[in-house]
Amino acid sequence: MKNLIPQEVVEQKIFIIRGHKVMLDKDLAELYGVKTMVLNQAVKRNLKRFPNDFRFNLSREEIRGISQIVISLKFSKSVSVFTEQGVAMLSSVLNSERAIQVNIAIMR
Repeated sequence: MKNLIPQEVVEQKIFIIRGHKVMLDKDLAELYGVKTMVLNQAVKRNLKRFPNDFRFNLSREEIRGISQIVISLKFSKSVSVFTEQGVAMLSSVLNSERAIQVNIAIMR
């Protein structure tokens, strides 16, 4: 599964918000091959694994700020973002071979 995701694709999905490098829930779900709702449900079932420095919700202003780049966010009611530690924790929640490989690609 080498080069599952090109590095450039991952880099384009990283934003700096509140001083943290983060990835959007919808982008991570796409990379993992699951629906955003499925990813967020898995996180909600395991909230203790995701303290505020691993995952946080964006304010409407923050969503508007990045929605110029990510058009589909304009209509999202809630957008979660994951820091590097949160992304690493996702592999324990989304327990699949693809999740493991995606996490490795993101960490690299």
